[in-house]
This record gives sequence, C-alpha cells and structure tokens, in this order.
Amino acid sequence: MTEPRSVAEDAPVFVISVAAQLAGMHAQTLRQYDRLGLVSPGRTAGGGRRYSPRDVALLREVQRLSQEDGVNLAGIKRIIELESQVEALQDRVRELLAEVDDAQRRAMAAESAFRPDFGHPAPGTALVVWRPRGPRSSR
Repeated sequence: MTEPRSVAEDAPVFVISVAAQLAGMHAQTLRQYDRLGLVSPGRTAGGGRRYSPRDVALLREVQRLSQEDGVNLAGIKRIIELESQVEALQDRVRELLAEVDDAQRRAMAAESAFRPDFGHPAPGTALVVWRPRGPRSSR
C-alpha cells in the first residue's frame, strides 16, 4: 500500500467542482468569488481554474466571515488584502532580522581580531616588518 503524497499548500491541483465540494460551496459561488478577486485560483493552459489547498482554506474563511460574522464581500476582500500585507511585512521583518544578525556576527568577528585595549592587535596577530640592514656602518 502506498502512502498518500502531501501536496504543497499553493499547488493548483483541484478542479472547480472538487474545490467547491471541499469548501462546501456551489461551483458558481467560486466563479463569483474569482470575478470579485476574493480568491485567485491558478489557470490551466486552456483557462480552466485550478484551486490549491490554500485556496480552499481561503474559501472556507470567506464563508465563515460571511455567514458567522456577517461581513459583506467588500469587507472580506479588504480583510484578505490586509492579512496578505501583514504576512508580507512579517516576512520582510524576518529577512531584516536575519540581516541584522549576520551584520552583528561579522562585526563581532572583526572586533575579535583586535584586543579591546587601544586597538592593538591580539596576541599572535602582530605584523612584523623585517628590513635587511644595509652595509655595516660603524657606530
């Protein structure tokens, strides 16, 4: 018996009838939500809609907001847009924090090359310049 494969959250794998069934909606509702820009499924070369598991979860959230919380479709669209912006900003904050950590590590590595006392090189890292003497001179 083979194990079921996991599907990436944003892989467009479900045709509209399957996505509608998974979301507990009519296929026509999914078409309307697509026209309104609430959910943007992937498209096949022929133009057919393909929904991802993430799309199905979003459809369920649209349904919940509409039925349980009484939010209209314009409000739902705004909520989705704002949540998307928050997610993008959180991703950017993570990137910036990683850059700060990297810069701090590099700064600490550069500082560790020098002793804290007056910027003299740390033991074992001193630079010695050797110059051969010229002709012997008497003193």
